[in-house]
Amino acid sequence: MNYIDGFRDPDAAARYRVTLAQLGQELADQGGRACFMEVCGSHTMAIARFAIRDFLPPAVTLVSGPGCPVCVTDPGYIDAAIELAGQGKIIVTFGDMMRVPGSRSTLAKSRAAGGWIESCYSPVTALELARAHPEREIVFLAIGFETTVAPVLAMLDTARRSALPNLTLLVAFKLVPPVLAALIADPELKIDGFLCPAHVSAVIGANAYRPFAENHGVACVVAGFEPLDILYGVEGLLRQKIAGRATVDNQYNRVVRPEGNPVAQRLMDHYLMPAAVSWRGLGVIPASGLVLRPEFAQFDAEQRHQLTLQPGRPNPHCLCGEVLKGKIRPAQCALFGVACHPDHPLGPCMVSSEGSCAAEYRFASGVTP
Repeated sequence: MNYIDGFRDPDAAARYRVTLAQLGQELADQGGRACFMEVCGSHTMAIARFAIRDFLPPAVTLVSGPGCPVCVTDPGYIDAAIELAGQGKIIVTFGDMMRVPGSRSTLAKSRAAGGWIESCYSPVTALELARAHPEREIVFLAIGFETTVAPVLAMLDTARRSALPNLTLLVAFKLVPPVLAALIADPELKIDGFLCPAHVSAVIGANAYRPFAENHGVACVVAGFEPLDILYGVEGLLRQKIAGRATVDNQYNRVVRPEGNPVAQRLMDHYLMPAAVSWRGLGVIPASGLVLRPEFAQFDAEQRHQLTLQPGRPNPHCLCGEVLKGKIRPAQCALFGVACHPDHPLGPCMVSSEGSCAAEYRFASGVTP
């Protein structure tokens, strides 16, 4: 048996179904209900793929939050990247960004029109291009949550030590804890607990969620991505809700430590500082992003190429913003599966491999992909 098979055992999943049903009935007998939110795109995809919501009792709702970094990137950022490509810069980006709509176009269309836009699996590709083409300016699209930041900075650190003058970052890094605080403060949302992201937590540590439990009474469980991980996580949240308590339960301690990854944290602190940044659908959230420190301005594409990022114009009929806040399910958008589908995405949630709309369309909509 492969190691991963132990986390997908159907008999164990059936036992979880029974346990969750019993706990759900106990909560209902108390006259209560629970709303939990997962805030990781990998969780969102796994929940749809393995039909996790089918295991939940009627008293429990599981909603998706802004856990997809591509999805929360403003269209104005795409516009800026397209502008740079039009100026002859070589753009390097993770593949999910290629088809995300900007205000008027996409990176994929810009490439088809002649722009040099490289899709990559690793930031190292930008480093290789900078070395191979010293006569060209290379711009890496540096988006992502804490998980992605450290590898990008490791690439930047190598570029700086190698004295490569032609590599810059167009930065749109986002931080998870500030957006969780913003969601808790939203009066329209009543979140009882967070299923906390696994990869992000490996960097920032489980202790990063303590303020939400201790100061706001919101339960937090750090869980892995496999079906039994997620069911175990939901069970942990539900037991906290029934007991009327809120703590941080690190169920993914095979990977996540309380203090996180200090090496990655030191690298981030060396190159970056917190800043107020805009999230698609959520607006500007204070100290929710990271930008390059002034002493590294030569690597900042905005400053090097004299850009001013604008918010951009999302499709006015697209409800990605409401989906990202967990206020609606993807299928509640009138465009879902009709005007908006993977072959013709109108919003980033239908583009990204971690997007809520893409997950629901692929696994839960009944539509054949």
